[in-house]
Amino acid sequence: MTDRLYLRHSTDKQTNARQLHALDSLLKSGALKYEDPATSSRVYAIDRTGFRRLLDEAAVGDTIRVADAARLFRSTKDVIQIREVLLRRGLHLHIATGAWSGFDLAGEDPQTKLFVTMLAGVLEFQRDMISENTKEGVAAAAASGKILGRPASLTGDRATEAVEAYRAGATVKGLARKYGVSPKTIRRALDAAGARNIPDAPEILDATAGAEFAQQMPEPGTAAVLDVPGLLAEHLQSTEDASVRGALRGGRVIRRGQGYSMRVTAPLAFHQAALAQCAALAGEGSTPAGRKAYRAYADRIAGATPTS
Repeated sequence: MTDRLYLRHSTDKQTNARQLHALDSLLKSGALKYEDPATSSRVYAIDRTGFRRLLDEAAVGDTIRVADAARLFRSTKDVIQIREVLLRRGLHLHIATGAWSGFDLAGEDPQTKLFVTMLAGVLEFQRDMISENTKEGVAAAAASGKILGRPASLTGDRATEAVEAYRAGATVKGLARKYGVSPKTIRRALDAAGARNIPDAPEILDATAGAEFAQQMPEPGTAAVLDVPGLLAEHLQSTEDASVRGALRGGRVIRRGQGYSMRVTAPLAFHQAALAQCAALAGEGSTPAGRKAYRAYADRIAGATPTS
């Protein structure tokens, strides 16, 4: 029978030092070690790479040993589900420290099942209390005037310059490169200044773009109303096609959490042409967010395309 040690920490700034200390004697005896570094406890244990490998390599009768319960599960539901997996595979589970230590959590007797369920409820309660206390602390700090979070990387005159440049026609990505920050930082500065709150009224179109776009607008009832993901909208703002820029300026901003979409009413052919101009975002060199946005827009166009 083999001892298999499991270790996990939540972020890159944390280490397994305390866990290694609790399991020191087992490590010195040559027990096998499996780790899931920088992995949130919100990720169910069965879905973690290290724990998955442990289960794949474990044989009936082997014992999984963990420094403390929070390394493996976070809720009553997690405990019950993990127990069922271990019972089916004939594995044992021992926690080195705390109220869980001293017995096999994967034991099949009714007393163990009852005790494990009770302790799991206590663990979940402790986590909820920590979360509640953290929120209260943050609220108290904010009420006292303390600035929370990391210092802003684009402030003062630089933020003002970025906003003015955006209003003059600069793109978010171009500004990010110029100021050496992420596009998200630029978008936050623009939102703080209200620079991206575009009115719905078509009168805001400039004369050239508005005239060209108006020629393409369909008859009432034949327009395709589709949401262009924010990443694609920003990419299209730098296009040389004035009709595309005009359509975007005449669109309606739809907030989606921290992101947004641009709701554009235009002929289906316009949306298909706009998608074609975003092809670079679908390539392997693009970011996952860019590829996801491209697929979302493509799916919306496909859904609006009449079938013969």
